[in-house]
Amino acid sequence: MKNIKKVLFFLLCSLIGLSCEKHIVEYNTTKVDEEKTAEFQLFYMVPVESGAVNTVNRIELNDKMLSNETAALSVFNFAPSGAVGRFFTAIPGQINLKLYKGVVTDMVKAYDQNFEIPTGKNSVVVHDFDQPPIILSNDAPYPKETTENTGTTAWIKFYNFLYETSGVPTSLKLQYQFQYVLDNETGEKSEWANLGEAVSFGEMTAWSPVTVNKTVEISSGTARIDYRIRMIGADGSDQGSLIITNAAGNLVEFADWWNAAIGRVYHHMLAGYRQSTPSAGIRLATAL
Repeated sequence: MKNIKKVLFFLLCSLIGLSCEKHIVEYNTTKVDEEKTAEFQLFYMVPVESGAVNTVNRIELNDKMLSNETAALSVFNFAPSGAVGRFFTAIPGQINLKLYKGVVTDMVKAYDQNFEIPTGKNSVVVHDFDQPPIILSNDAPYPKETTENTGTTAWIKFYNFLYETSGVPTSLKLQYQFQYVLDNETGEKSEWANLGEAVSFGEMTAWSPVTVNKTVEISSGTARIDYRIRMIGADGSDQGSLIITNAAGNLVEFADWWNAAIGRVYHHMLAGYRQSTPSAGIRLATAL
C-alpha cells in the first residue's frame, strides 16, 4: 500500500511539473544594459490648447522615427502614450528630439532640440517649444511596501511646471498637500499633510506616500485623495493657497482630487497657465 502511495505521489508531482511547463508566463520585453543605456519617458507639458492641431503625430530621435500617429501624443500627456512602465531607449550623451504636430496629412515641425541625456531612467519634460526639455530622474526602482495584511499606501511624485502667462514660468515655490478620509462611515477627513518638499519651476518631489483608505473591504483597494497647493515664501513661510484662473475665467483656490490604488505609483504634474487658458491643472501619469 505504501509503495502504491509513493507511485501515485510521484505521478502527481510529474503531472504538476508538466502542467507548469506548458503554462510558462512570458513578457514581451527587451533587456538593456542599464549602465550603458539612457531610458526615458517623454512628457508633453507645453501649455497649448488640446485638439488635433496640437497633437504630436510624429516623434523623431536622432532623425529616426520613434513614434507616429498610431501612438499619438496629446497635450498634457506622455509617451509611450498609455503604456505604464514603458520607456524609450537611447545612447547616453547628446541626442536630438523632433516633434511634429497637427493632422497627419499636414504636420508641422514644432520642436527641434539637442540636449544631453544621462544613463538610467529619466523623465524628459518638454514645456516650451523653443527650449530644451528639462531632464529629471525617474527615480526607479519605485517604492514598495511589504505587509502581512492589506496595504494602505500609494506613492506620488509632484512636479512644478506652472506658467504664469505665455513664456513666463512661475517664480512661485509650491508645496503640494494631500488629505484622505479617515472614517468611511462618517466621512471624517485627516488633517492636510505635505507631500514631499516645496519645489520651484522645473523641480519635483521625491516619491512620497499617501494613505489609501479603501472603501470596499474585499478588493485590491482604491480611494479618493484630495489635494491642494500652498505658496511658500523665500523665508519658508506659508503664503496661502495657490490662486489660479479656472476655465470660466474666475480666480479660485486650486483644489483637486484623484483616486489612488494601493501599491500604485503616480506622476502628478502641475502644468498650464495660472492667469489664462489653458488653465493650470494636475496632469496624471501612472508609473507603476
